[in-house]
Amino acid sequence: MKARIADPGLFGPHSVTWQVHADPMMWIAGVRALYLQALHPRAVRGVMQNSDFRRDAWGRLMRTASFVGTTTYGTTDAAERAGARVRKIHRMLGATDPATGERYPVDEPALLLWVHCAEVDSYLHVQRRSGYPLGDQDADRYLAEHRVSARLVGLDPDTVPASRAALAAYFERVAPELAAGDDAREVDAFLRRPPTHPLLVPARELLWRHVARLAYDTLPPYAHELYGRPAPDPATVTRRLRRTGAVLRAVPDRLRWQLPPKHVLRAMARLGPDARPAPYKVRAPVAILDGPGEGSAHIGNGGDGGRWRTPG
Repeated sequence: MKARIADPGLFGPHSVTWQVHADPMMWIAGVRALYLQALHPRAVRGVMQNSDFRRDAWGRLMRTASFVGTTTYGTTDAAERAGARVRKIHRMLGATDPATGERYPVDEPALLLWVHCAEVDSYLHVQRRSGYPLGDQDADRYLAEHRVSARLVGLDPDTVPASRAALAAYFERVAPELAAGDDAREVDAFLRRPPTHPLLVPARELLWRHVARLAYDTLPPYAHELYGRPAPDPATVTRRLRRTGAVLRAVPDRLRWQLPPKHVLRAMARLGPDARPAPYKVRAPVAILDGPGEGSAHIGNGGDGGRWRTPG
């Protein structure tokens, strides 16, 4: 009887995504993505009008993290089901422009593309700037791999930037549409000082303010201009990112991965110890016969947002 081969999922242990998404700096990158996504008025309006963001922002953040974990480390079936759930929810939702009365679906391809690009750019930017060993070609592979995640939320993969150059060109095109309206400022205010239980206020002041400030400070200069606060010194931000990365990465992986829902540990249990994510594996030799998610099939061009210009 032929032995059953364990399912590596949509990306697999040889992908850049598999290694990068296990890094603790992903949490700061995720908050940066929220700041960036909020600058698209139509996209953020869809969030504010259709979710309990104000009351359950933590739950929303955790659901997003769970989706990323499932699509990265889960089985192919689990990832596809997660994508189907997201697409089903989005199909039922719409938003209204208060100025014009226009009603539009939240799953407009342009809006889905903005959310996707803000996420992958934030993940790459924070990781690379904080010292994660991710070269230009590695970043390109990462972006090309994420045409898979774009498909899961309903995008045509052929319309999604798969290189740093393509991602930079996309942000140049969309820049005139961005603004820090009332919804963006509400997201900004929440992230800077989220409501919490009185007993947790000291933790918020000690830990969360550092996370939110650091995430905000990593935004491109035009985003600081739109939010109306001076851009911090880039060299200082980079030093803070590297210090934070060094501290978080000093925590043993096995300890960090014990936090629910334990996506990485479950993937290792399914595939064996060789599936353990590690930065040095990003540049592992690519086998000629590697399949999707396992090397050369995803080589493209990555995105750190470094070339974005200020709108206007």
